[in-house]
Amino acid sequence: MADILLIEDDVAIRTALSRGLRELGHAVTSSPTALDGLRLAVEDRPDLIVLDLGLPDLDGVDMLRMLRAVSRVPVIVATARDGDAEMVPVLDAGADDYVVKPYSSAQLDARIRAVLRRSGDAPPGPLEVGGLSVDPRARVATLDGETLDLTPREFDVLHYLAARPGEVVTKRELLTEVWQLPYGGADKTVDVHLSWLRRKLGETASEPRYLHTVRGVGVKLVEPS
Repeated sequence: MADILLIEDDVAIRTALSRGLRELGHAVTSSPTALDGLRLAVEDRPDLIVLDLGLPDLDGVDMLRMLRAVSRVPVIVATARDGDAEMVPVLDAGADDYVVKPYSSAQLDARIRAVLRRSGDAPPGPLEVGGLSVDPRARVATLDGETLDLTPREFDVLHYLAARPGEVVTKRELLTEVWQLPYGGADKTVDVHLSWLRRKLGETASEPRYLHTVRGVGVKLVEPS
């Protein structure tokens, strides 16, 4: 299963593909426009994007170039165009693969699995650190069996740290990889989210259990001793 963002303006196609991909086990979020799709791509950080080229507000290739400026998420382009003259610029702009309309959800699923295998981004199973479990597929985190009430960004931070247990992660890295922002002036944002996470994990900066600050360097997630 993967978290799929489907950017498609045709209601019938969007509805049918969303239903078909969910029946195949994927979690699907959809958007009818390029700009809203770009927002969802940055905020929700899906495992893969299926992008229609013929969008009403922005050309799909332009949207793909904008996306590639802030994200490396795999992208499969869906198009009615199948000639080299049309598809080479799409691939050059950063698409990982493409499907030509009409296509079935089963065909798209095969492409999704192939792209995720090649990119190495197939979603892993839950990450376990002590009594903490972080499931990137369901986007659910639990502590000692109790579900944590996390915002999407809090979950992203916790997931990023849980994938690197014991490793010191700098604020610059969190801003770049989680927020997709350049470093400079926004480190307070990281501090605030770490403070919120500590509260939900039942700890404080002065009495840490999972989140330990390494002064002047960053933060690390460790199993409580």
